[in-house]
Amino acid sequence: MPHPLRTPAFRLLFLGRSLSLVGDAAIPLALSFAVLSVTRSASAMAIVLASAMVPKLLLLPIGGVAGDWFNAKTVALTTDVIRAASQLFVGYELLSGEPQLWQLALAEAIGGAASAFALPTLPSLITGTVEKKEQLHRANALLGVVTTSSRVGGPVVAAVLVGLAGPGLAFVLDGLSFVVSALLLGMTPVRPVSVQRRSLRADLAEGWQEVRSRDWYWTSLIGHSAWNGAAAVLMTLGPGLAVGELGGKGTWTALVIVGGVGLVLGSLLAGRARPRRPVMTANLGLATYAVPLVLLGAQAPAALIIATYGLAQAALGFLMPIWETSVQSAIPATALARVTSYDWLLSLGAMPLGYVLAPLAADAWGPAVPLWIAAGLVGVACAGTAAVPGVRRFTLQDQTQDEAADEQLAEKVS
Repeated sequence: MPHPLRTPAFRLLFLGRSLSLVGDAAIPLALSFAVLSVTRSASAMAIVLASAMVPKLLLLPIGGVAGDWFNAKTVALTTDVIRAASQLFVGYELLSGEPQLWQLALAEAIGGAASAFALPTLPSLITGTVEKKEQLHRANALLGVVTTSSRVGGPVVAAVLVGLAGPGLAFVLDGLSFVVSALLLGMTPVRPVSVQRRSLRADLAEGWQEVRSRDWYWTSLIGHSAWNGAAAVLMTLGPGLAVGELGGKGTWTALVIVGGVGLVLGSLLAGRARPRRPVMTANLGLATYAVPLVLLGAQAPAALIIATYGLAQAALGFLMPIWETSVQSAIPATALARVTSYDWLLSLGAMPLGYVLAPLAADAWGPAVPLWIAAGLVGVACAGTAAVPGVRRFTLQDQTQDEAADEQLAEKVS
């Protein structure tokens, strides 16, 4: 089977997405310094983050419908242009003068809204650029490695840029990465999918029905949502515990670095692994996130917490390409963007809950309690999917055979 990068269309898509992923990964750190340059208020940072998150959550289902109604390439190209303009605007304001908080919030809101339309299109872009279904897994693994590597390298790039010329330069380069991504995407041939358009409400309902009709899918989404909520709890309470109880800032820095390395290694492993029960295997791996949560709540030795966190992040890196390939193989191309939008909605929606509830619970009962509750939820929700018949039965081989049978039937009919 030829490598997907030998396919010109996927190669262009891969280059463009890689550039935008690296640029995006540098923004959180640069945004923090940008807000600090305007105001030193923690609430100001919360306003800017909420400005990006709220439009994204509200518009994701509509973005999924748009991704199915229109050519995925057209939607993604449009969002690249919009995000390029918003990031270049922020960069210009930071480099040329003293920006106002509302300008940062507005730019992030526009970027968040554009992301709601961009995120659901990626699976359709991948399936529309690879030549054969059998190449999907390796294509997803390649993008998974870039995604996880950018999470490690992006903050480093941002720190260098901020040190050289302030946060404005990071925003300019991120905007330029979207410009280049748009140019590459414009040259990329993507196989279109013909979708019969109905009302927005009807198509939203149809997309949700595609989710509900597959027990392996919606039960996995519950587990993934629990994981994201638990990750928010860890990110909220972890730094304070590391600094106060586990040796200082160096402990938290080491945990983040080891976690990033684990992500990359897990993605690399996913590119070579072919588990017979992909969804069940990946979900069971995701349940290991409960271990560092329990250990952190018990204030176990820092080395043990760091090691288990690295393994848990490796499980996440392993899951992402496996999950994407499973979804792209099983969901009809005509509903793929809508189904993906519900995936993102449930996953992202759980994180604000973790951010809000974790400090409230910690103030009431101490930090160990919310960490242990989060550990129990993620462990039960992810490992519990193994009890679902559809999760146990799901195999990529079955999906390939079903698709081949459908193609043969279509040929006979024609």
